Amino acid sequence: MQNNYNPDVLSCLANLSNDEVFTSPKLANEILDLLPKEIWKDRNATFLDPVCKSGVFLREITKRLLEGLKDEIPDIQKRINHIYSKQLFGIGITELTSLLSRRSLYCSKNANGKYSVSNSFENEQGNIFFQNIEHKWKNGRCEYCGASQAEYDREEGLETHAYQFIHNNLPDKIKNMKFDVIIGNPPYQLNDGGGTGASAIPLYHKFVEQAEKLNPRFLVMIIPSRWFAGGKGLDEFRQKMLNSKKISILVDYANSSDCFPGVTIAGGVCYFLREKECNDLCTVINKKNDLIISQKKRALNEYNIFVRNNSAIDIIRKIKEKNEKSLDCMVFSRNSFGLFSKEVGHNKYKQGDCVLYSLKGKSYIEDSKIIDRDCLVNKFKVIMTKAMSGGNKPSNDDNYLVISSTMRVLSPREVCTETYLCIGSFDNFEEANNLKNYLTTKFLRFLLLQALTSINISKEKFCFIPMQDFSESWTDEKLYKKYKLTKEEIDFIESMIRPM
Repeated sequence: MQNNYNPDVLSCLANLSNDEVFTSPKLANEILDLLPKEIWKDRNATFLDPVCKSGVFLREITKRLLEGLKDEIPDIQKRINHIYSKQLFGIGITELTSLLSRRSLYCSKNANGKYSVSNSFENEQGNIFFQNIEHKWKNGRCEYCGASQAEYDREEGLETHAYQFIHNNLPDKIKNMKFDVIIGNPPYQLNDGGGTGASAIPLYHKFVEQAEKLNPRFLVMIIPSRWFAGGKGLDEFRQKMLNSKKISILVDYANSSDCFPGVTIAGGVCYFLREKECNDLCTVINKKNDLIISQKKRALNEYNIFVRNNSAIDIIRKIKEKNEKSLDCMVFSRNSFGLFSKEVGHNKYKQGDCVLYSLKGKSYIEDSKIIDRDCLVNKFKVIMTKAMSGGNKPSNDDNYLVISSTMRVLSPREVCTETYLCIGSFDNFEEANNLKNYLTTKFLRFLLLQALTSINISKEKFCFIPMQDFSESWTDEKLYKKYKLTKEEIDFIESMIRPM
């Protein structure tokens, strides 16, 4: 029997590895659909992908222009030559991806090669540029991208990840052009030896900022959603993005695997359309798989942390109407006792020791090693693990978001390492226990989730959670009634948060 299966090589490539997150043709076309339809009939429109990996964006743009310009330029070869030489431009992030992108676009790794579909180029690069450049080191860091000299000052022949677009080294042809569209899927982070995942140096915002400097009519990029809440290197970028009225559409995926199957990006991913002529509210679209879950036009800067979920924003607004203090005012900053995570204490109690809770469990530690910064040693206090087990991502059954954490009440003379956050201090066990029970409610964990874009919990992430009177106990039913949540709102919370 004949086998007609003929997969798109770029679809296969998009599923290869976690090291570089490649964009599938399907996702590229979803993103291209944000642009106005008339642009595909404009022979003067120019497009730049400054972070070419597989060349998928330029290839899919070509398909649309070939169709849109067929009446204006009927001859197919003339149409191809015009599009390739006058409209499409790219910068490879590595030499390998520049070759791959030329192969995808020109059907030849050399733009002027024998098998190139365009005969309009005299050089091998065509309009997909790549130059191997160096980092500019200052005090052990690159001035442009923040890369660690110890990590990336490598011997010749090894990839240094000095990306041309953000290292003040644009090709002359691109530097002197005005682009209608800049589009791409930039590198997300640099591992610098000090952390991975959400703890690595974020990089994607630098590509967005550099693209903005070129002042295109439209800027479209797909990036991690961690910027919603800011954090390491992202606070200034978050403020600029949230306060901008030029972002007309923001499409958000809480689960990154909906965009990149098999790839886990804590906090999910989003793509956005920034329009030079826009000065309005943003249309926020929540998507799951291929479905639009909700769509709402709203201001991105309503709160200091962007609330990604359209349905959650109405619940938060209702809670905020009571003008209560938020719980972040009683959450202590990390490492209240000056004990780093690697501290494990000792197993044999000696007079004057405190009980220590660490990654290894329960042990003992000398008073002299403790820095009682917040005067908590002799108080009852509630602790919870700073990193959630499983993170804020859908569980295996896809029915609940995993947002759980170890919580306990510590008595006087009990302390913890920085693995835990200290939340509240009391003179009696009852109030501390009531706070602990409040932390376990779906109501609270739902509100905590709205401020999280990684597995890490910090003081400011409690900003949407209202303070309660901890002389009494709190349950979900009691909280739903207090804030007059509707059945639909309750069902929404219950559907999102896994029971403890």
